[in-house]
Amino acid sequence: MSDAAVSEARPAGTVGLAAAWAQALPELSVPVRLVSPRAPRLLAADEPLLRDLGFDVARVASSDGGEFFAGAYAARAVAQVYAGHQWGSYRPILGDGRAALLGEARDARGRLRDIHLKGIGPTPMSRVDGFATVGPMLREFLVSAAMHALGVPTTRALAVIATGAPRVPRVGEDDILPGAVLARTAASHARFGSFEYAHHHPDPGLLRRLADHVIDRHYSSARSAAEPYRALLEAVVDAVASVTALWMRRGFVHGVLSTDNVLVSAETIDYGPCAFVDEYDPQVVFSTLDQHGRYAHDRQPAIMAWNLARLGEALAPLLASSPSAGEATAAEIVATFDARYRAHRRIGFRAQLGLDDRVPAREIDEVAEAAFELIERHRVDYTGFWRDLAAAAEGEERAVRARFLGEVPDLDAWLVRWRSHAPSGAALRRANPIYIPRNHLVDEALDAAVGGDLVPFDRLLALVRDPFTRRAGAEYRRYAWPAPAGHPPHRTFCGT
Repeated sequence: MSDAAVSEARPAGTVGLAAAWAQALPELSVPVRLVSPRAPRLLAADEPLLRDLGFDVARVASSDGGEFFAGAYAARAVAQVYAGHQWGSYRPILGDGRAALLGEARDARGRLRDIHLKGIGPTPMSRVDGFATVGPMLREFLVSAAMHALGVPTTRALAVIATGAPRVPRVGEDDILPGAVLARTAASHARFGSFEYAHHHPDPGLLRRLADHVIDRHYSSARSAAEPYRALLEAVVDAVASVTALWMRRGFVHGVLSTDNVLVSAETIDYGPCAFVDEYDPQVVFSTLDQHGRYAHDRQPAIMAWNLARLGEALAPLLASSPSAGEATAAEIVATFDARYRAHRRIGFRAQLGLDDRVPAREIDEVAEAAFELIERHRVDYTGFWRDLAAAAEGEERAVRARFLGEVPDLDAWLVRWRSHAPSGAALRRANPIYIPRNHLVDEALDAAVGGDLVPFDRLLALVRDPFTRRAGAEYRRYAWPAPAGHPPHRTFCGT
């Protein structure tokens, strides 16, 4: 592939093949040489997103574009260096073990976006070989597309490219699986762990430069505040409260919310052992790694507050002239998370219940909480319950009642209370999806894709990209329901 072909493949606005991150914060990145793919082949691409970033879609679909995204000519790519708390324990050096920043591009609105690759081979931070396989990379493509369609801030996948090379199994693994690279984009990849690393760095100026970079990139209004770094932390706390409320509203379980897996932009990142709740259980855990439920569904708000406390500790030197004063200020700001989270949650569930602004905030909270108690008690499908309320608001209760077994007096009482507030069926249909990445359907699609059949993946992808629109035909019914009775419990693995 010639240099000219590389130039044609990438957007005109790309900042060379080097990230501004590496230029501004060299201590937080290391150069990496990406392994050239043996025979790159495009498996999936988000064409509208590629166009929005200025890519030539036809070129991306060609072998030249596949080579570009698979990293064969990313001579100035960098892997990020960061620290982080994993499972509650501090790790002083983590970083990109199989990923690299390729560059940056501006979208059609002029916003700067990272171009990032995953599965590119070993880096100085690799714990294993640094390669990735088709299944986990397509999982991130699929779930991040669904999250975007559901209105959840997220990193977004640009493309998945099969490398043509098998990935050698790790110790304890049996299967040789086809290799793949994921290309994704985000507002940036600055993590809570980036600040933790900078906090402990021997150069005290690094923390301030990182904070300034994040302010300029994400929270520009903080620059004009009387105390910019306080304003920065306040903005991050609010953004994180908002995205956490959206996870809970959509029944999403991230699976491994360590501080190195949380972005200061509050975009969802790293879709490894993630899953969606089917039959509602607030304490559900899907990840085989999470033996004690640290990252269970209902623990996510608490763990995000804990993560913010670690970010606050890292930022403390910028918040006051003395360490103790800085830590106190950080704790004071982080303590606002709970109230912010409840406020964002209330906004979301007002929409989810189809209720307008005339219904008092306290009543929204109580009706929502009563709904959670109801569907937990009867183990009702989470997504289906909310969607079926649209017909119930218009007097047709058969669908929502079909989610329960037999006579359900507590459902009767809840419906009477809820309908007394005149919910809107149209608003409910706008707020509540029909289709999500059902766990058993994701597994089915990925198993087929690994075997070379992308049809199930493409069909599921089309549904979750437009999740609020019902499709006609009996073949779509199973996409709106949880796994059949007797299906084994869903388990996830940290394959990304």
